[in-house]
Amino acid sequence: MKRLNRIEGQVRGISRMVEEDRYCIDIVTQIAAVRAALRRAEEEVLRDHVGHCVAHAIRSGDPDEQAKKIDELMDVLVRSER
Repeated sequence: MKRLNRIEGQVRGISRMVEEDRYCIDIVTQIAAVRAALRRAEEEVLRDHVGHCVAHAIRSGDPDEQAKKIDELMDVLVRSER
């Protein structure tokens, strides 16, 4: 939550920069920083998902649940590459 709150503040800051008609490159630089921060947040959530949800499916021994978790993970990874 701390990371997401920081990102939210960064986005509000970008909005203020646009309202204040700040230099375009400064705005683009801040947008790039937000995108990088979002990628790091995404990585953390994925790491948590693998560590808990996927690991739980593996331990369960249920092949359907395992396949479901693997499919979910692959879908999100493929989408993030686009």
